[in-house]
Amino acid sequence: MDIAVRSGNCGVMTTAVEERLSRDRHALPGPKTPVSALFWRLLVFNAAIAIAAVAVLTLSPLTVSAQVSVAEVAVLTLGSALMLGCNALWLRATLKPLEGLTALMQRVDLLRPGARVSVTGQGDIAQLTRTFNDMLDRLEHERRASSAHALAAQEAERQRIARELHDEIGQGLTAALLGLKRTVDQAPESLRPDLQAVQEMVRGTLDEVGQVARRLRPGVLEDLGLRSAMHALAVDFERASQIPVEVVVDSSLPDLSTEAELVVYRIAQEGLTNVARHSDATRASLSLTEFGLAAQLKITDDGRGISGSTEGAGIRGMRERAVLIGAELALGGAPKGGTELRLTVPIA
Repeated sequence: MDIAVRSGNCGVMTTAVEERLSRDRHALPGPKTPVSALFWRLLVFNAAIAIAAVAVLTLSPLTVSAQVSVAEVAVLTLGSALMLGCNALWLRATLKPLEGLTALMQRVDLLRPGARVSVTGQGDIAQLTRTFNDMLDRLEHERRASSAHALAAQEAERQRIARELHDEIGQGLTAALLGLKRTVDQAPESLRPDLQAVQEMVRGTLDEVGQVARRLRPGVLEDLGLRSAMHALAVDFERASQIPVEVVVDSSLPDLSTEAELVVYRIAQEGLTNVARHSDATRASLSLTEFGLAAQLKITDDGRGISGSTEGAGIRGMRERAVLIGAELALGGAPKGGTELRLTVPIA
């Protein structure tokens, strides 16, 4: 029975808010294209006015003298160039904030909240920047709310499935195992080896069902707390993957909220699952320590590291959970090779 449980994978819960933001972001051109185009349109327009003014003053009879001298042409040209240069500097300073705003629109991601554009001045562009920052605040709030509802529903479904595995499938397999035991005791000697083999298969399936139920519903987290759950998670991981794990849990770690503890446990579970599936590692380490005014979960391995910039559903699921409790998730190369996952959870 091969049942794979991706504990932290929320299946990339794409909300209507994220879809709308994604469509708007992809519809935009390059970061500097609209700003540069506007800048050059205004500059060319002003240059055309200046050239027209020079032409009028030079060619019309309304000049300083009837015969235009070289000195007058030089003065007019220099004055126009100075006017154009001052105009260009003013336009560049005025439109500069739009470049930062456009660049932020290109890279904004609701799973990495907090990115904002600094507001300077009181003009129209400053008002546009403030409006965009307010829009990001609303979108991030809606994203957290929708993620909270989706993750709560997911945890409730996990608990329901775990109860059904334990109460129905587990009890059915236990009854079958007891029946096989009585049959083995009464069977002829020639049939006992085959019956005992079936008995061991049923016992193995029962153990696997129990492991799946425990991964779906971490009873050790509810009963013994986060520290014991981290040790139990590492033991289960070693038994399933044959990869040794070094565990360091700070005994003086301040208590986290129930929601934060569940997020830390699920992300640790998903992180170790990724180590077993993708890293080809021979060793791993898991630590949960106090880090300033935060608790930091760190999972490292000596595997092949991360390749490419595309994040899979499992990593995005971890980011979903981190955003829910205001935590910061970082994933990259480990100092000595391999992969390092860091989750920094602020302590209230």
